[in-house]
Amino acid sequence: MEKNNLGNVVTIAVTSTLCVVVISMVGAMLIGLFDNDISNDKIFEAITPAFQTIIGGFIGLITGIKLGHDDNDN
Repeated sequence: MEKNNLGNVVTIAVTSTLCVVVISMVGAMLIGLFDNDISNDKIFEAITPAFQTIIGGFIGLITGIKLGHDDNDN
């Protein structure tokens, strides 16, 4: 597999994984928000750090792939 195609495949895999993770976290948050047994403050305390870590990690990975791809083109 050519290096150009490998970067595209990895970018698509990371992006699709990020979409699945974000959709599932939003779904979990919505379920928790409408559950009467769970305090809404506790939901945000639990999900916010995990959400920020996952989003930051994936965005960093996609940016690193893009920067590496641009360096190889020059």
